[in-house]
Amino acid sequence: MKLRSNFLGGSIYPIVFLLTSVLCRAEIQILDQVVAVVEDDVVLSTELRERLESIKDGVKARGLEQPPEDVLIRETLDALILESIQLQLGKRAGVRISDSMLDSAMQRIAASNQLSLAEFRVAITEQGGSYDMMRQQVLREMIIQRVQSGNVNRRIQITEQEITNFLETDDGQRLIQPEYRIIQGLLAISQDENKIEKKKKQDYADKLFNRISKGESFEKVISEADEYPFSGGDLGWRKLEDLPSIFVELAPTLDPGKTTKTMSPNGIHLVYMAESRGRKKIVTQTKASHILIKTSEVRTEDQAEKLLENIKSEVENDKEFSDLARQHSEDIGSASEGGSLGWIRSGQMVPEFENTMDSTRIGAISIPFKSQFGWHILKVDDRQEKDITDEMKRNKIAEFLHNRKYQEELDAWLQKIRDEAFVDIK
Repeated sequence: MKLRSNFLGGSIYPIVFLLTSVLCRAEIQILDQVVAVVEDDVVLSTELRERLESIKDGVKARGLEQPPEDVLIRETLDALILESIQLQLGKRAGVRISDSMLDSAMQRIAASNQLSLAEFRVAITEQGGSYDMMRQQVLREMIIQRVQSGNVNRRIQITEQEITNFLETDDGQRLIQPEYRIIQGLLAISQDENKIEKKKKQDYADKLFNRISKGESFEKVISEADEYPFSGGDLGWRKLEDLPSIFVELAPTLDPGKTTKTMSPNGIHLVYMAESRGRKKIVTQTKASHILIKTSEVRTEDQAEKLLENIKSEVENDKEFSDLARQHSEDIGSASEGGSLGWIRSGQMVPEFENTMDSTRIGAISIPFKSQFGWHILKVDDRQEKDITDEMKRNKIAEFLHNRKYQEELDAWLQKIRDEAFVDIK
């Protein structure tokens, strides 16, 4: 099995920047020579040789024609130079990748090869590679990606007018169309079957549909159907216009997690809406304020909790929550606003905060509770239902436009740092 190793979903540099470069051959013995000086770093002949061998292996594995040797050497060396420049920029900027983040990246690479991390280690060794070297290369690529995103993203500005203009185009309208992920089970019924057999199949489909309607898993019920076999399966994500005609009217009316039953000339369809996106979206928003007290070397957990209990008592004795927030809260961002956090929707706060907020009635103050930031009390000022469909559409367009500009800006930025760097090719 040929291992996939690019956890980022695409090479940073086309062809020449592959994680498989870490599958180095132990038998290569060559005296290190400096082939390029790059600012405060150097590119060694062994690095160039190893990367070249890796690229050739990758091209061969894909069944592609090998580029001319001089072109390959030039492009590979240039890629190593750019890599070095970016790693040095990351070092100067203090970019750090924690061990836990790196471990997670390695686990994702292993999972993409349908292997556990331990199995992945063995597979790398069996292919003549080094797990530790691959880990180091992944670390380098993660640093480079962070350096790139930090420098390139700030060069990209998407205006509200750009979003509006794109929304008015055919491409924009297609992009914001709702998408559906439907799973179906088809119990085929032939036109030649007699009425008794058709009735048996209809009754059987009704039986399965009732089980699903009562909460049993759609996939489990269909997979266990043994009296009559069902065909079909997951249709994947599709826009309405791309769905089979039988589902066009059903899809907009079927909520995620729900199942319906319909007939076609082919038989009985059990239709399950696994997921949808881009449809009308109504969310509950909560307007809340809070007071944060942090623990420290001079303030214990018990003392922080007790202080908040005393503050809560003051509010209940007609002291203004906002005044006490300005006086006591250690949340720099909200203290000057009287503790106000504005309107909050699901997913914006840490779970402890969100769970307490959701269980607190309008006008009430919570008991003290702890999160990763410290101890809190919160006051729920109001709640409302808000339609965020248009906001979601505009966010999707903004993301699309940003991604479209990203590669162009990345190429320009890479050329800029290459031109500005001191490089001496030996």
